[in-house]
Amino acid sequence: MIHPGNRIFIGTGCGEPQYLVRALINYVRSHPKAFFDAELLQVWTLGVAPYADAKFKETFRHNSFFIGNNTREAVNQGLADYTPVFLSQVPALFQKKLVPVDVALIQTSPPDEHGFMSLGISVDIVKAAAENAKLVIAQVNSRMPRVLGDTFINIKDVDFIVPFDEPLLEYEDTVSDEIAQKIGTYVARIVQDGDTIQVGYGSIPNAILAHLHRKEHLGVHTELLTDGIVDLMKRRVIDNTRKELNPGKTVAAFCMGKQETYDYLHDNPGIEFRPVNYTNNPTVLARQKNMTAINSALEVDLSGQATAESIGKTFYSGIGGQADFMRGAILSPGGKTILAMQSTAEEGNVSRIVPFLREGAGVTLSRGDIHYVVTEYGIAYLHGKNIRERAMDLIAIAHPRFRERLIEEAKERRLIYSDQAFIPGVQGEYPAELEAYKATRTGLRLLLRPVKLSDEHLLKDFFYSLSNDSMYRRFISTRTDMHHERLQPFVVIDYTKEMVIVALLQQQEKEMIAGMAQYLIDENTHTAEVAFVVRDDHQGKGIGAELLSYVTYLARKSGLLGFTAAVLMENRQMLQLFEKMGFIIEKRADGGVYELKMSFRDT
Repeated sequence: MIHPGNRIFIGTGCGEPQYLVRALINYVRSHPKAFFDAELLQVWTLGVAPYADAKFKETFRHNSFFIGNNTREAVNQGLADYTPVFLSQVPALFQKKLVPVDVALIQTSPPDEHGFMSLGISVDIVKAAAENAKLVIAQVNSRMPRVLGDTFINIKDVDFIVPFDEPLLEYEDTVSDEIAQKIGTYVARIVQDGDTIQVGYGSIPNAILAHLHRKEHLGVHTELLTDGIVDLMKRRVIDNTRKELNPGKTVAAFCMGKQETYDYLHDNPGIEFRPVNYTNNPTVLARQKNMTAINSALEVDLSGQATAESIGKTFYSGIGGQADFMRGAILSPGGKTILAMQSTAEEGNVSRIVPFLREGAGVTLSRGDIHYVVTEYGIAYLHGKNIRERAMDLIAIAHPRFRERLIEEAKERRLIYSDQAFIPGVQGEYPAELEAYKATRTGLRLLLRPVKLSDEHLLKDFFYSLSNDSMYRRFISTRTDMHHERLQPFVVIDYTKEMVIVALLQQQEKEMIAGMAQYLIDENTHTAEVAFVVRDDHQGKGIGAELLSYVTYLARKSGLLGFTAAVLMENRQMLQLFEKMGFIIEKRADGGVYELKMSFRDT
C-alpha cells in the first residue's frame, strides 16, 4: 500500500509504533525495489531509526521537525532533513496540505465498545497526521494507556489495524548530578505557589521538578508530561485547583517516562492530552494566569538571546515547543519565563554564556523572550534591563573560569563600562553558600547575601534612596554622588579580605536593597572595620539588627577577633545596636565621633 514518493508519518517519541517501523524496514530489506524516494515525517524519534542510514538513501529521506540523538548525525551529513517550525504550527501544515501525509503509521489503545481508540501517550502532531493522511495504519497495543482528552480516533477512520502488543519505549533522565540539583534549587525560588508550569525534558528539568515538592496548588499546562510531573501529582503538589483554563486538569500533548507513569495515565480523569495546536498555542497560554515556562538552551549571549536548536552551524535539536511556551508565558497575566542551563558544555571546556551567539546559530529565543536565566551559579533577571545590565547579570552566573574573558570581550564590544573592574580567581568568586533567608522582628522576609558583581544598578538605586542625613551618618561626609567609579569598590571585592552583605526585599519580579553591611579585614589585628546602613523608609523594622547579627556570625566563623567602627555621637540608634549585640566595647571620642573597638569575647 506504500508507493514511490509517498510521505510517511511515524508516531512520536515513546509512542512510536515500533513493530510497524520494524516491519517497514524488514520489507524494504527483502524487497529493495518495492518503492523509493519516500519521505519519512516525524517530530522526534527515541526508537531505532535505521531509515536514516545511508544504505537506505534511495528508499527513504527522513524529514524531522525536531532532531534527536538518533538522527542528528544524518541531518548534519546531509542524509536527512530538518524542518524548523514552531511545533504548534505543524498540525496546520498537515491540514493545509503544505506538508501532505500519504501514510500515517500510528499506535493506539484497543478500541472501546464505541470503536474509539486512544492515541495514548502521543497525541501532539499525531492526531492531525492521522486525520489528514490518505492511508492510516494503526498498531493496536494493549499496553498503550487509554488517555483522556482530545486523544481519540474511531476505528472506522483507520484503514488497517495491526494488533501487536509490546512494551512502550521508556525514557528516564537521572537527577543525581550536583549541577542539576543546584539549578533546581534556584528555579524553585522563582516558581510560586499556584503557578501553572511547563517544563521541558532532560536531567535539569527533572531536577527542577524534584525541588518543587514544597510548593502548593501548582497547575500543569505543558507539551511534555514526565515522571517528575506525575510524582508531584501523587504528592498533591500539583492539583490544578488555581488554573483558570482547564481547572482540575493536567494538560499535556505527549508523555515520555517509565511504565509506572504510563499506568498512572490510564483512564485518569485528572489528566487530558490534547494536540499541540492547543497545548502550545501562545494565544491559549496567554489566557492562563501565572503561566511559568521553564526550558533550557545550548547557548545564551550577553544581550539575552538564546539558541536551543543549533551549535553554530551544526543542527542539534530544533525549535520544538520552547518558543511557543516562552512567548505564551510572556503574554500571560503574571506569567514568567525561565531559561535553566548548565554554565558549561563539553566537560567544562566551553562556556554556554557567550558574548554573541556563534555564526550560524538559530535564534530560538529573542532578547524579549527571557525573564530569568538560571545556572548552577545563580539567577540573572533580564526583563526590562538594558544591555549593560544584562551582560553584567549573565557574567555573574557564568562559570568562574570564563568570567574574566567575558568581561574583557564585553568591554571590547562596548557592552559594559570600558573600565569595569574584576577580581579573578577564588578571591572574586561569589560565595553562594553564604546566602540566607531571615525574618525580622516585624515580619519582613529578607534575603541576606554577599554583593554580586552585577549589583551595581541595585546599589545605585539604594544609595540614592537614602536621605542626606543617612548618607552623612554612613560615610561621615557631605558627598552624596554615587556614580560608577564610586560604586565599583562596593561590588568588585575580594571576598577573602572583605565582605559586603545586602538585605534584599522581593517586590514582585524586582529585587530592592533595603540595607547593606560591610566589613574590611585588618590583617595586623585580625579584626574588621564594620559599617551598615538601612533605607530611611525601612528603618526601625529590624533590618539593621539582622544585618549586624549576620555579619558578626560571618566574621566569627572566619576567626576574626572583633570589629572596629566609627560612629557619630549623635547616631544613638547605631550605638544601641552595637550594645545589644553583647560585644565588649571600648569607646574613644574624637571630634564628635566615637571610635569603637568591639571584642567578640563573651561578656
